[in-house]
Amino acid sequence: MVTSFRRASAALALVVAAFAAAPLLAQAPAQPQPCQRACLEGYVDKYLQAMADGKVDPALFASTVRFTENGIELPFGNEGLWATASGVGKYKFYVPDTETQQVAFLGTVLEQASSSASGPAREPELVGLALRLRIEGGKITEVEQIAARPERPLGPAAANASSNPFPATGAAVEAMGAPHTKFLEAIPASRRQSRADLVRIGNYYFDAVERNTGKDYYPFSADCTRYENGVLVVGAPGMLNRNGQPVQGCKQQLENSLIGAVTGIRDRRFVAIDRERGIAFAFAFFDHRNINWTWQLGELFKIEGEEITRVEAIFIRGPYGICTGWSTYEQCRSEQPQDVR
Repeated sequence: MVTSFRRASAALALVVAAFAAAPLLAQAPAQPQPCQRACLEGYVDKYLQAMADGKVDPALFASTVRFTENGIELPFGNEGLWATASGVGKYKFYVPDTETQQVAFLGTVLEQASSSASGPAREPELVGLALRLRIEGGKITEVEQIAARPERPLGPAAANASSNPFPATGAAVEAMGAPHTKFLEAIPASRRQSRADLVRIGNYYFDAVERNTGKDYYPFSADCTRYENGVLVVGAPGMLNRNGQPVQGCKQQLENSLIGAVTGIRDRRFVAIDRERGIAFAFAFFDHRNINWTWQLGELFKIEGEEITRVEAIFIRGPYGICTGWSTYEQCRSEQPQDVR
């Protein structure tokens, strides 16, 4: 009898404890679900608007968010474009990576800057932007960006015309209007590449340009087109450049014009892979050793089968030998591709 009573009491205590714990369980915060395409793109939009507003919202950014601009780590929220951005541009090209919860972006922002530390304020100007964000726990934890600003003479010379023969990057990218429809086309599920294959084929481009001999492996489609800083560089037969002259093809340019021009391509960091649309996005550095010149770039490739069909890049000139701020020294010097996860 006593044993039965004790068992009944124990059972009743378990039931009471379960009901008591139920409200606590119900109140436990739900863990954020991994972002899909629209969600990751939304983080880019929120980031750009926050930068334009100069507002670091703790609901959007982790307290430990890490930030680099043009390869330099900076305090977050009041340096680089965060000090001068005044609006969001119209050109927006998203490369969401649902597997790694990163998203890359090529686009434009508006920046209002002085012509010098004490010079007059300039009207807002477009800046080309190559961007990577990492999302963890529902917040942005990493920000990596390249800001391609217009050339700005200092002080009294502010009214002088730019000496750059090419249009300002932001204005040229904005004039493109929107990503080409081919970039937005989904690859049929049966023909989608693995992540490793997209990195491998995208890296063929870097291999082709680096120490090019004119007789290397050039995996480009016949209609391959490449835009750099908003300017058509090479394209399909019949395409004309901004001066109205026919352009070479992607393969033909390497066979004829860029032989030995680039002495090394290093720190090849593939930071976003969109398997659905066959796009690989990478940051890298192009070195011209003979003239101590380095290009720092964000570049993406549309890949179909074993061929690269379109290429788009935003880049700036940096100090020779510069690194991203995200790689080790050994990775920075390496010409091997990295799949950044």
